[in-house]
Amino acid sequence: MPEELVAVRLEKLQRLRERGVDPYPYKFDRTHTTREVRSRWGELPPSSRSGEAVRLAGRLFTMRRMGKITFADLRDGTGRIQLFVAKTVLGDRRYALFQELDLGDILGVWGEVITTKTGELSVEVAGFELLAKALRPLPEKWHGLRDPEKRYRFRELDLLTNEKAHKVLQDRTVIVGTMRRHLERKGFVEVETPILQPVPGGAAARPFVTHHNALDRDLYLRIAPELYLKRLLVAGYEKVFELGKNFRNEGISTQHNPEFTALEAYEAYGDYYDAMELAEDLICDCIETVHGKLVISYQGKAVDCSRPWRRITLYELISQEFGLDPEAPLGELLSEMERKGIEFPDPLREGPKGKVLEHLLELAEERLVDPTFVVDYPLDISPLAKRKRGNPELVERFELFIAGFEVANAFSELNDPEEQRERFLMQERFRAAGDEEAHRIDEAFLRALEQGMPPAAGIGFGVDRLVMILTDCSSIREVIAFPLVSERR
Repeated sequence: MPEELVAVRLEKLQRLRERGVDPYPYKFDRTHTTREVRSRWGELPPSSRSGEAVRLAGRLFTMRRMGKITFADLRDGTGRIQLFVAKTVLGDRRYALFQELDLGDILGVWGEVITTKTGELSVEVAGFELLAKALRPLPEKWHGLRDPEKRYRFRELDLLTNEKAHKVLQDRTVIVGTMRRHLERKGFVEVETPILQPVPGGAAARPFVTHHNALDRDLYLRIAPELYLKRLLVAGYEKVFELGKNFRNEGISTQHNPEFTALEAYEAYGDYYDAMELAEDLICDCIETVHGKLVISYQGKAVDCSRPWRRITLYELISQEFGLDPEAPLGELLSEMERKGIEFPDPLREGPKGKVLEHLLELAEERLVDPTFVVDYPLDISPLAKRKRGNPELVERFELFIAGFEVANAFSELNDPEEQRERFLMQERFRAAGDEEAHRIDEAFLRALEQGMPPAAGIGFGVDRLVMILTDCSSIREVIAFPLVSERR
């Protein structure tokens, strides 16, 4: 059936060309958007004329033919407005041509702004120009796609016909812009670091591998920009941030997409307490910009983002949530988990213990609804963070959870090159034991540390997850313009 409809439109396209109509002209000069028309003439009384003409452009979404009068909806990137098309105004030939248009066609129109008897703000069309003939019909009579896989596969149609999906991406733009401006006000400088890297570093993740033909060497899509940003601290930049794409060769879920957006910021002479303050400031700025208040709703749950935010150590959280002793030896901890019926994958039996504690945190995170800093992590799963003052078995690291999601990860950054090398070697032993996500040795980064890096606070934000929370979306695919989908049709 869809291909039959395409064939009908192709016939119309041919007839237009035979009449000398260019169905794909180069340009249309418009004077207003639909939002600007509504802002200026929105209070016009019923059955009134503005006395002013406008030129608008957009997509035709509805047509209601009533003999010598046709009503239509024109939508642009800012909203919609009604078109009042009268045969007496356009003339017989042009009116007949307008009647042949299809939903989805892109038009330029011009005419006077009026209101109908019912008070509907409209443009009385004095003329129009076809700007792009749509050869495929809008889905389901412009009500939008219903099947989730089709929504993401044909994302342009979803965004075109689904007002909520369209608004989510608009809100995303506002949130990202707020993050950028917030850091710039604080004196941070935006930078760019390589996406193709010889050594994937800065996170525990499996990378994507590619090959550079001219150099005849494998390279990796970055899993994080961290090590390069810290090299800029060595270079004398004291406040830097990067907002861009990371790539991790992992599964797809409601919280994970292999290509995702992250914000990482580094501040010389700070520590993880400063990173906590930065996180509160920046995220509250985003929340108030989008919602105008700090108590929001996510999937039916109230999320109170009023400051100050809760802080709890990882050990305290595990003890409270599961009644376990996180300081117990690995064997005892696993035995107690089995006794309590807490499931865990078999590879955790081999350690390190930090992986077990990390697993327990993943089980508990959905209950961390109001913003919560979980602080002080085991050293064996945090190879880039400084040891905790007063407890060298832990590191000064936190993860921030909101609405049950991890949205930020931060350290007091390790800047001792000798200890950093030891940490990398420990990670290499984990890799040899089968941990494909363990960190690799990056000699260029170690050499930079040997040059001297100031003490620093570093933080990474999951931009997509933050947008999910602030737009009340249950899946990360809703907040990405074109999420990855399977090849299955």
